[in-house]
Amino acid sequence: MLVISIQSQVIHGHVGNSAAAYAIQAEGVNVAAVPTTLLSNHPRYPSLRGRVLETELVADLLRGVEERGLVDEAAVLVTGYLGSPGNAAVIADFVERALTRNAKLVYLCDPVIGDDGRVYVADGILDVVRHRLLPAANLTTPNQFELELLSGLTIADVQGLRAACAALAATGRIDVVATGCTLTDTAAGQVETILCADGQLSRFATPRLPIRPYGTGDLLTGLIAAHLAKGEATEAAVRLAVETIFAVLVRTQEAGTAEMRLVPLPIPGA
Repeated sequence: MLVISIQSQVIHGHVGNSAAAYAIQAEGVNVAAVPTTLLSNHPRYPSLRGRVLETELVADLLRGVEERGLVDEAAVLVTGYLGSPGNAAVIADFVERALTRNAKLVYLCDPVIGDDGRVYVADGILDVVRHRLLPAANLTTPNQFELELLSGLTIADVQGLRAACAALAATGRIDVVATGCTLTDTAAGQVETILCADGQLSRFATPRLPIRPYGTGDLLTGLIAAHLAKGEATEAAVRLAVETIFAVLVRTQEAGTAEMRLVPLPIPGA
């Protein structure tokens, strides 16, 4: 079992592969973690060191992944924060080659383009996500704002969510895991993760805690990928991932820390 995960990397904290890689391994799945950035910490801290990696370096690393035969071994391919328009383009090239080479490969695209009403990536990245990555993906994990942005639709209720998911699937079949959802019928004090597959919704609600640590979306994507690699159906993979993340958030709140308390990773049912 192997997941190829192409995302950002930080030294302090848990975002991108610095959240996903450990979670995937803790679930007993191997991971080939390819960085798109190497940063000291999340950009919302007062200072930031490191940089987005050069496109030539990212392309070279991806060629190395292919040369080692990892595409043939992998069950799931994940893309997350891409870093630059150049990186987005060479990653899209890699995704296309990988899916051609391994017809059984499941591609999970985490858009990572914005949140809370704000886009925080360059226009060139958004274009690649919309026109190249999403049409190739089997599954995508946008937050509610990203789903609205990518679909061009406002989401207030179940009908709006279904319409937005259908818009993403216009160029091919894609299941959508919408995160951080608050709809008109969402219970007070709750937040939902909603799987839309073939127009059918599976809704997973948890209490909304008064904390906002970085990287919860990256952790969710990594956990879903791990469960899919182990052969779980998509609905079960999402349910297990949501249960783990909520346990992590409860522990984080109890500890009073800004970063998620991942270690040891809570395993549902263990």
